Amino acid sequence: MSDHFGSNLKLLCSHYRSIAEVCRKLSLNRAQFNRYLAGQSRPTAHNLKRICDFFGVEPYELEMPGDQFARLIGARSSSSPVQSGNDPLLDLFEPLRQQASPMGRYCGYYFEYANCMSVPGHILLSLVHLREERGNYLFERQERQERQERTRGGSEDWVRCRYLGAAFFLQDRMFLVDYESLTGNEVSQTILIPSFKSRINRLNGIKTGVSSGDRRTPACTRVVWHYLGDEINRVNAYRQLMLYAPDDPRIDDDIRERLAGAKLREGLFEME
Repeated sequence: MSDHFGSNLKLLCSHYRSIAEVCRKLSLNRAQFNRYLAGQSRPTAHNLKRICDFFGVEPYELEMPGDQFARLIGARSSSSPVQSGNDPLLDLFEPLRQQASPMGRYCGYYFEYANCMSVPGHILLSLVHLREERGNYLFERQERQERQERTRGGSEDWVRCRYLGAAFFLQDRMFLVDYESLTGNEVSQTILIPSFKSRINRLNGIKTGVSSGDRRTPACTRVVWHYLGDEINRVNAYRQLMLYAPDDPRIDDDIRERLAGAKLREGLFEME
């Protein structure tokens, strides 16, 4: 790693209120981080990835000469269509973004299992992709349900929904807010309890929203996210998205227990 690493890292930190804030968000030791800034030591591969994911840069970019790196960062900043301070909605959520902890370890693809809000007694399987983009955590959720009644004129037999949203890791909880992007007529929220194990498997939580029925009834359901990995075969995964009967053999007993609340303890979900 070049001698420019420390100065480039300082430049990135200057966009935050303090070095202490950066260390807190990265969960890195302040003394060790100061040695990175002073060029006295270099981060391990693991810590380097955490730093790069947090700031939205590549490892090789941190080795660039200072003026070249400054131009690169400036170009990225100026390419943003709306800057904080010009948009009241962005300003409203800016404190959340600043206070949120990194959640890079949770990025990837998940199957989401939920009690269906519009067809009670059935389990809805969706596909979620959580990703990091320039220090923000965004996600996309795909749903697909077979039409209850066949339509004429060759219409598709499936109803598809695509949700886009943002995620915040606040006080040991993952808060996710999204909207239905194809119609723009629905907003939902999911709250997940994180995993503190070295390997992520399943996350428990709840989701609030409205059913897709004519009455648009507000509803709340338990939800389970099953981690699939950083890369998946999206076509194969998408084919599995549908409504399942609660006794369908493709839904394992652990998922059924979690959705039924059998793993509730003192009003809180068990941590995976």
